[in-house]
Amino acid sequence: MVAAASPEAYEAALRGWRRSCVALLRNVARSVKGLDEVIKWGNVVYLANGPAFMIRAEDERVLFGFWRGARLRTMEPRLKPGGKYEMATLEIRQGTVLDPKAIGKLVRAAVALNHEVGDPTRAAAPRRAATSKASRPDARMKAPRSRDRAR
Repeated sequence: MVAAASPEAYEAALRGWRRSCVALLRNVARSVKGLDEVIKWGNVVYLANGPAFMIRAEDERVLFGFWRGARLRTMEPRLKPGGKYEMATLEIRQGTVLDPKAIGKLVRAAVALNHEVGDPTRAAAPRRAATSKASRPDARMKAPRSRDRAR
């Protein structure tokens, strides 16, 4: 599957219930201030101080994933945790009932978490220990230059 050029093109390429579902999710998401809607990793991704949530249409389902979704499970128990960054995903299949107000609350909570806690991709990145040559004790002493060794 070729990545869509825009979120609009992503939605337009879908048919049937998946198109209606993605349209509903996008409409709710676009009603929340402070979000950028982009195509990233082949999905519709919403950014607010880092990635907050995404929409991914597949053959038999639509995934509505939240980078900090594990923290949102009390709001939506159907969110299934998995992956990095506290990710949790709502699996939507044909016939799944979606409440736009509940979706709006999830979206606003995801945005608030990113503003409160920071970019989830940076928070989860392992911190690197100082490994530059200058920081290693054995590197502080200069090695003799090759012409000094020749003498």
